[in-house]
Amino acid sequence: MKKRILTLSLALFSVGVMNFIYGQKTDEIKNWYNGATPGMNTEKAYSSLKKQQSTTVIVAVIDSGIDIEHKDLQGKIWTNEKEIPNNGIDDDKNGYIDDIHGWNFLGAPNGDNQDYTRLEKTRICAELHQKFNGKSESEIAAADKADYATYKELYKAIETERNGNIQALEQYTQLGEMFPMLKAKLIEKLGPNFTEDDVNAWKVTTPEDMQLKQLGTYIANGQLSEESIKEGVDHFNGSINYQLNMEYNDRQFIGDNPDDFNDIHYGNNDVEGPEALHGTHVGGIIGAVRHNELGGDGVAENVKLMSLRAVPNGDEQDKDIALAIRYAADNGASVINMSFGKAYSKHPKEVYEAMLYAESKGVLLVHAAGNDGENLDEHPNFPTNEYSFQTKPLDMYICIGASTRDKKKLAANFSNYSSRQVNIFAPGFEIYNTIPQSDYKILQGTSMAAPMVSGVAALLKSYFPSLTMKEIKDIMLASAKQYKGTMIPSPGTDTPVDFGKLSTTGGVIDIAAAVKMCKAKVKK
Repeated sequence: MKKRILTLSLALFSVGVMNFIYGQKTDEIKNWYNGATPGMNTEKAYSSLKKQQSTTVIVAVIDSGIDIEHKDLQGKIWTNEKEIPNNGIDDDKNGYIDDIHGWNFLGAPNGDNQDYTRLEKTRICAELHQKFNGKSESEIAAADKADYATYKELYKAIETERNGNIQALEQYTQLGEMFPMLKAKLIEKLGPNFTEDDVNAWKVTTPEDMQLKQLGTYIANGQLSEESIKEGVDHFNGSINYQLNMEYNDRQFIGDNPDDFNDIHYGNNDVEGPEALHGTHVGGIIGAVRHNELGGDGVAENVKLMSLRAVPNGDEQDKDIALAIRYAADNGASVINMSFGKAYSKHPKEVYEAMLYAESKGVLLVHAAGNDGENLDEHPNFPTNEYSFQTKPLDMYICIGASTRDKKKLAANFSNYSSRQVNIFAPGFEIYNTIPQSDYKILQGTSMAAPMVSGVAALLKSYFPSLTMKEIKDIMLASAKQYKGTMIPSPGTDTPVDFGKLSTTGGVIDIAAAVKMCKAKVKK
């Protein structure tokens, strides 16, 4: 029984949570994304800008929160100069009291914070459950047939996923219990400081040792540890008890009506919140201090990060996102980074209207494509630039896929793609940067690729302030490093595919080429 559990755990480990969060040696990957191809040619770009002055650009980070005290983000955090700190008064009369560094749309005035929330499909199913629970199809009125079909589909999907996660939690829990013993066996056979080379050189003769060798590979390269197992346990606990729990009240600490977009007086000024790992990493990619020998370098040098906490451990509410976008547009942001997304949206028009509002203010919206290894033409990731009610695409929206440092596997295996909806790829695999408590970690996902592009947009605006964000967007796309005709494994399936067909540009962002194009445009 234990052997079978271990096998399942390792299979799950190899394709599940740890695709996005894991530890490994940092020496070979630190700052790879700022280097030459297949990096973004960041250093080459800065070399060509040595004689130019830069101006400060504000980038809004709609995310889980940012550790604004991180040692590598000092001097990089936006401050609302119109607000007097901690006086309990809305000095600038923008509707937010003491919003010094941004706003927390997942908090309450008393300081409480919402961490876990349900997935959007769980919220939708919970509402439909009240209406359809216990009814057969013959009892459903013709006008409700479509909603009933949605309810049945979502209910089945949620139950299937939840049951699978319960099994996964059991496997991770038992793997955690077995881990000390298994590691001790590996040390006994390979020595206390065994490396991946030691594991590879081990000649095994039994099925048990073969399985132990596989485990040893994960331990030696840093992908499996007590910490990573705990992360797996926490992930599945959160999914079972909160994200897929139809009875969970995911606004209990906030107290507003998430379906009422006129009910806007909620939240607090705690822009870090209870779990800011994701947002801090995103912020560091955009603007961590460069060349200070601490962690990974940020892309943009002269940037201020506005923290808008609206992305919980679960799916974000459309209302929070819409209000955060409007806040950013009203408070001076030139770029809004949106490293989030979901498969369903209850209030798509309100989010679209907020994006239109940002566009009217000249703000560029940078959105992560998502991490399902799917074609967005078939599986949408909201917010999107292809709502059914749209008459034309947004001019100030750009969608980002994740690329790797391996030209033979240029698109990350988890990255969503689309020849219509994804505009460009950027480094999003094995990215080492800031996390809370002035620490650093390797994370990966299109969540890491989007801030690369946000950082590029800020860098270009900083050095070429006369250009509009629309012009900068067009230049980033036009100057992309082309890989059309390069055959790679398709994300999600490994079927050979032309990289050029995975996005509208068929390329990876190239800052040096973009700078050159900006210079030419400014001279005209």
